Parts: sequence; C-alpha cells; structure tokens
Amino acid sequence: MDSLEGKSRFRIAELVLDERTVMRRSPDVEHERKVAIFDLLEENSFTPNGSDGGPYLLHLAIEENRLVFDIRLEGGAEHGKVMLSLTPFRKIIKDYFLICESYYDAIKTAAPAQIEAIDMGRRGLHNEGSELLKERLAGKIELDFDTARRLFTLICVLHIKG
Repeated sequence: MDSLEGKSRFRIAELVLDERTVMRRSPDVEHERKVAIFDLLEENSFTPNGSDGGPYLLHLAIEENRLVFDIRLEGGAEHGKVMLSLTPFRKIIKDYFLICESYYDAIKTAAPAQIEAIDMGRRGLHNEGSELLKERLAGKIELDFDTARRLFTLICVLHIKG
C-alpha cells in the first residue's frame, strides 16, 4: 500500500458537532466554525489507537464536563468513543475567548500593529490548546498539528452557550 492510500484511510470524512447546548453565535464565531470544519475535512490525519482505518465519521460533543469523540466508520457503524476531561482545557479556552474578543474589537478601531500583536497572542493560545489536545489524546488518537488546531477551534465553539 502506498503512503497516500494509507493516509486517506486514517482521516475524518465527516464531522458532526453536538450543538444541543449552543443557542446562537456571533458572525465571527460562526465563520471560524465553518472554516475549521471545511479545512478539517479537506485535510486531516486522524488515527484511533488500534484501528484498521476509516475513513471516519466523528461526532464531537461535550457531556458532563467531558469532551466526547464518538468515532464511527463511514457507513455509521460504531468504532469507539474517547472521552477527555475538559478541566485541563478550561483556562486556555477562557483565555482564548478573552483574547478573541479583544481581537475582534481591535479589528474595528485599533492600529495595525496593535491588531497584529493581539493576533500573535491569540495564535499562541490556540497553539497551546492544540498541543494540549494532542497530549491528552496521545495513546488514544494520533493527530497531526493542523488537525489538532482545527479540532481545538471546534471544541471552543462547543463551549459557547449563547
């Protein structure tokens, strides 16, 4: 099997966000959600431990302070669930929301240098959250960094409760 064929089997082909708790989002957040899902489905690396391959349908949800990766095979057959405590993510997500708010406010009125500085901080926190996600999933699901970044964005989206 060539590497392209192998890689295509270990990917998310479809993603469903459990949005039962989400009431409404700002246009900025809705745009981030759409871009993250589009980019994730275009290119990702997702390898559940011990799996023979997908592609996978991923249901991403938050239940009882846990992040739930409900992994199914493309036809819908259950593949397995991975659950992570959200506690280690709380501070990063809270800080990320605060800096995003500052960033969206700055875009309207601030000087370009100020916007760039806030954006660097925002990207730094986003990278930190992505690395934490990769660490917490180690031994359960292997991801590349870009896949972790896009999933971290979607985890943040799931935290917005209207």
